[in-house]
Amino acid sequence: MQKDDTNLTLLCDYYEYTMANGYVETGMSERIVYFDVFFRNIPDRGGFAVMAGLEQVIDRIENMRFDDSDIEFFRSKGTFSERFLEYLRGFRFTGDVYAVPEGTPIFPGEPIVTVRAPAAQAQMLETLLLLTLNHQCLIATKANRIVRAADGRAVMEFGSRRAQGSDAAIFGARAAYIGGCVGTACTISDKRYGIPASGTMAHSWVQMFDSEYEAFLAYCRLYPENAVLLVDTYDALGSGVPNAIRAFREAGVSKGGIRIDSGDLAFLSRRAREMLDAAGLTGIRIVASNALDEFIIRDLIDQGARIDAFGVGDRLITSHSSPVFGGVYKLAAVEDADGRIIPKIKISNNTAKITTPGYKRVYRLFDANGKAIADQVCLADETIDPSEPLTLFDPEAPWKRKTVTGFTVRELQVQVFREGRRVYDSPSLPEIRRYCKEQIGTLWDEVKRFVNPQEYHVDLSRRLWELKQGMLNGGRGN
Repeated sequence: MQKDDTNLTLLCDYYEYTMANGYVETGMSERIVYFDVFFRNIPDRGGFAVMAGLEQVIDRIENMRFDDSDIEFFRSKGTFSERFLEYLRGFRFTGDVYAVPEGTPIFPGEPIVTVRAPAAQAQMLETLLLLTLNHQCLIATKANRIVRAADGRAVMEFGSRRAQGSDAAIFGARAAYIGGCVGTACTISDKRYGIPASGTMAHSWVQMFDSEYEAFLAYCRLYPENAVLLVDTYDALGSGVPNAIRAFREAGVSKGGIRIDSGDLAFLSRRAREMLDAAGLTGIRIVASNALDEFIIRDLIDQGARIDAFGVGDRLITSHSSPVFGGVYKLAAVEDADGRIIPKIKISNNTAKITTPGYKRVYRLFDANGKAIADQVCLADETIDPSEPLTLFDPEAPWKRKTVTGFTVRELQVQVFREGRRVYDSPSLPEIRRYCKEQIGTLWDEVKRFVNPQEYHVDLSRRLWELKQGMLNGGRGN
């Protein structure tokens, strides 16, 4: 896996530097703090999201540095102290980071990344973490919805030309692969990450030749092992499919494909399948594209479309129907001079914006069949003993309380950095993709519905709930 060593340290909200400058000037820069990354709502009102982007977070933390030009830029602003500029000159991250591995199903309100670091360092990580995780979690989640809708049929990510910038195309292809896509049209993502790149042809190829048949025959002779012919430049059934059949036969191609990019895809694919089969070309696949998403794909399959694979572009790479993931980075605790952890809370009239205080761990419970029961967020010094009955605690809805036994438990976060040193070996991208499929398989089908999914419970332990309630009722600490 190629490492991204681009210095993006200044890709950061300006106020994070003014706050960091303030911490240096007030003597708080080295005070240990705890920040959580979490999100509040699942895209498309789905039942779960998919964790992605951790590898890029790791690379960018490792590469955080300020060169002479950066220092001079800050000096030119007339805002920052010389003490702070010297602090930046020797900057290296020295904190601890814990994170949920890529490919894991994740849910609102639970920490997916926890940073324990000196205050100035932790503050400067905010934008870097959020822009990376918000993007890749969003695309991985959307891709997985589309892949599940395809019900075993291959889905290719075709969105580079509609992505919102080069990074969105490159990292979007990576996230889509984690979510289950079999490959991408983005060539650089193949070179950088090994995501299989492939494609068919454009209408321009067909138009360059004197006839559609000549265009198809030339392509088949050039690429006899993987020729996929675009049949709707003129008339998909009237000329496109007949000319494709003629070209396949002439070139001896028996395992290529055709692509349909317009019109009634269900009807056209059924008729094309009949024509191909009648010609003895049962090994020729039918690929469909054209503004597809999970709902259109599901409807096409329900309507009997004979489509073997889908190419999905802008509605995947931009998560067109729900384009913002909404992850946030919030202070959860600080350490005092004696190393005691002091919880912090943000209170709001908007209850969705009230944070959960304290240094926390997240556990996932599984039943005897390996299905996920619920997640529980606990204080860091709490453990869950699977040999003892556990009551899932919901004080707002006591009728939902449930005592579970015979379960297994797994802590979701793993340590990624210890005292600034990377201690986590990232799996390969194919391994992450396989893990993602496996972990989504632990969710009940009701949670995986596209519309009105069953809510998966993320509960607070009783101790954590009591801490939060105490702080909401005025005991916020010093």
